[in-house]
Amino acid sequence: MSTLVVDQMPPPRNLLRSTGAVLLAIVVVFVLSLATDQLFHVLEVYPPWGQPMWDHGLNALALSYRIVFGILGGYLAARFAPRNPMRHALVVGGIGFVLSVVGALGAISMKMGPLWYPIVLALTAIPCAWIGGALLQRRQAA
Repeated sequence: MSTLVVDQMPPPRNLLRSTGAVLLAIVVVFVLSLATDQLFHVLEVYPPWGQPMWDHGLNALALSYRIVFGILGGYLAARFAPRNPMRHALVVGGIGFVLSVVGALGAISMKMGPLWYPIVLALTAIPCAWIGGALLQRRQAA
């Protein structure tokens, strides 16, 4: 009696799909963040655009939903990655880190709010993306 052995090859690399997964995640995080910011500006929870926001509670509010959106970004990148989902999530986190550092430098130089907010935003980018990727892995394992 013979047994059929099937090689389980990983899916082939697909640069277009990988790029699309990363871009999708970044765009979703960006759009959700700006839409939520705009909502809070319209509701006059936040000061008008361009004015500094020194209230620590409001900065904590902004950080809280950006953390959730960062986790979602990592999850989406991992979900739509053709292979190596965690790598895609971490790429999104790395891009988020770089963009957050650039934003932090601008916010600090323009004195747009407390120093801790842009620093914590940058420092949470990679861990949030990792959590998103880990959530997908946990969901797939279940």
